[in-house]
Amino acid sequence: MVKVFAHRGASGTHPENTAAAFNQALVLGVEAVEFDVRLSRDSRLVVIHDATVDRTSDGVGQVSDLALDEIGKLDAGGWFGDAYRGQRFLTVEEALGLLQGRARLNVHVKATDQDREAVISQTVAMLAERSLMGSAFLASDQESIVRARQLAPELDTCNLSTKPKETYIARSLSVGCRILQPGHQQVDAEFVSEAHRHGLEVNPFYADEESEMRRLIACGVDGILTNFPERLMGLRAAL
Repeated sequence: MVKVFAHRGASGTHPENTAAAFNQALVLGVEAVEFDVRLSRDSRLVVIHDATVDRTSDGVGQVSDLALDEIGKLDAGGWFGDAYRGQRFLTVEEALGLLQGRARLNVHVKATDQDREAVISQTVAMLAERSLMGSAFLASDQESIVRARQLAPELDTCNLSTKPKETYIARSLSVGCRILQPGHQQVDAEFVSEAHRHGLEVNPFYADEESEMRRLIACGVDGILTNFPERLMGLRAAL
């Protein structure tokens, strides 16, 4: 049975990466929740996808230029709809407190050359401290994955450096990854079959339309990231 990965929570119907989106994903009963991690100016782990707060809040500026207390004062829900005004950006500690033990965690670390060491080491340490090595995995670019595995060889990792497609599987194996997250356009039955021959899990990013969900399921993927987890769960139940 294909697993449902709620991309940034139930982000098609709720403001992404917020408690509202995560709670909705949990209510639906998804198998996994994906969320994004960035480092603030004062080296705190914040749950946000973009490099700036502009698109998903009433504030402006680079996440790396803002302190956590500044980020925490922003409204991270009103941009999506009036019903979500007052939603705030979460720290990773808050997100883990909400999600831990209730779904598998796909922790997407957004690292740069300037902050890679800090954001990777802090994220790995937090997962270890919370005994999440068996129920979470770290997803990032290939260079960051190498560093994460140096720090915690037992941690499952997902290589997000997907191109070139022709070497994606071999490169992922070379750095110890067990999980792949190819772009959905990269996925066909041959790709999935080869990945499975090497013991790799395949969770494409992403599918929101039923036609693409059906195509990926037919290819034999293990999971699908989606902004509309309820839609995928309904389709899965009908198959």
